[in-house]
Amino acid sequence: MKLSILDQAPIPQGSTSTDALQFTKKLATLGDELGYHRLWMAEHHNGTSFSSSAPEITIAHLAAQTKQIRLGTGGVMMMHYSPLKMAEVFKTLSALAPNRIDFGVGRAPGGDHHSIHALAQGKAYQPDDQYDKLATTLQLINDQKTNDPLYNQVIAAPHEVALPEAWLLGSSGNSARQAGKQGVGYSFAQFFNGEMSKEIFDTYRHYFEPSYFMPHPIISVSYAITVAETTDEAEFLALPIDLARLFLMRGRLPQTLSPEDAQNYPLTEMDRAILAKNRSLHLVGTPKQVSNQLLREKEAFGFDEVMINSNQYSFESRLNVYRLMAKELLNKPATN
Repeated sequence: MKLSILDQAPIPQGSTSTDALQFTKKLATLGDELGYHRLWMAEHHNGTSFSSSAPEITIAHLAAQTKQIRLGTGGVMMMHYSPLKMAEVFKTLSALAPNRIDFGVGRAPGGDHHSIHALAQGKAYQPDDQYDKLATTLQLINDQKTNDPLYNQVIAAPHEVALPEAWLLGSSGNSARQAGKQGVGYSFAQFFNGEMSKEIFDTYRHYFEPSYFMPHPIISVSYAITVAETTDEAEFLALPIDLARLFLMRGRLPQTLSPEDAQNYPLTEMDRAILAKNRSLHLVGTPKQVSNQLLREKEAFGFDEVMINSNQYSFESRLNVYRLMAKELLNKPATN
């Protein structure tokens, strides 16, 4: 099973945006050394909790810092961008780092209505069919005529370069059929709502049509994961992440608390019930316990790859999650 990284460049309390992006460089280097297959950067707007607002810029820098790991976006929020611009950006990236770039896109806004309005420069949002937008972008990337006359008089430069892998993100199954029909990979965000099912993945495979971007169907699943040498330590490190989800459900997105502050955070009985319910969205335990669960779910649901999202308060704790999981699933010794 391939193991990969989904990074949001989180900014814990007491850290800065610059700290978060500098840490992303360390994470990419470690992932490269340990044999992680790919690292994707998310796209988030109008907040102080994440530094990853321009993932295509970050992966360009990371490509120069690494040797083998694939780098991509998980994902570009395509509602904000022109197909021509997306095609040109990812063809440029692919020319600079051949056979190492992933073009991953999602239909969500990656922010609130204020950021949607600002990214549209104050203009009314045009609810384009985003699946059509993806199809047009893929055609431009592949130097093909599009089905949209607006783009048939333009060439997405650079021309005739090695193309990126292409992926469509999803969290509810709605995109599975379209990912298959457009011949791209399907990346399912299990950490988002926990609604993974074999039926969703079977739908994707049933409708899959081979393309330049993906000759056969590939499914990755993103999990929120916290592991440590003991279960108690893992639970201690996991609570700030669980609280962050609780705050998000209430319309707040503060910076991640320290584990100590999280332990002292006043919780109501309703808070505790919500935390218990949400625990299925966050895999917590020893590396062996979590790895065994991943392998069971891979067998049950039939996916190909796991992407780990790990947003611990401490940068060192985050690195250690990726070290421990690589040691368990990739047979790679932990490194400093």
